[in-house]
Amino acid sequence: MKLRIGHGYDTHRLEADEGDNSGVHLGGVFIPCAYRIVAHSDGDAIIHALCDALLGALAGGDIGKLFPDHDPQFKGIDSRKLLAEVMRRVGAAGYGVVNADISLIAQVPRVSAHTAVMCERLAGDLGVARDCVNVKATTNEGMDAIGQKLGLAAHAVVLLQGR
Repeated sequence: MKLRIGHGYDTHRLEADEGDNSGVHLGGVFIPCAYRIVAHSDGDAIIHALCDALLGALAGGDIGKLFPDHDPQFKGIDSRKLLAEVMRRVGAAGYGVVNADISLIAQVPRVSAHTAVMCERLAGDLGVARDCVNVKATTNEGMDAIGQKLGLAAHAVVLLQGR
């Protein structure tokens, strides 16, 4: 049995945003809030960490190499499209996802009401059952830049199995 483990990490700055459409994309879900993520793409740190974990398991580099933030074709892109390309590469390499475990570290927004939908969407994107994906969140208890609502971060761990 061929197994591979990958770990991914991503972080983005946050800015206050009181606009009508203010909010963030996390785990493939738009969450209305008084902040926006500063990023070249939609800034979905959960999916970015997941992509890096998948690529890491394949020894396939990282999303910065695959989708450079200076390339205009990725400006504002939905991160689920990036994940679809990463999953295409996972399949082409002869692997499938066994499970994924993701941690969001953020003071804002509060995501507990959204994690079930995140898990459902990500499970669909990864081609696995809902109970093979876990998304959880914690705060930094007001400490450092994340605790001061200046940013957020995500870690992801995935297990791949050869087909």
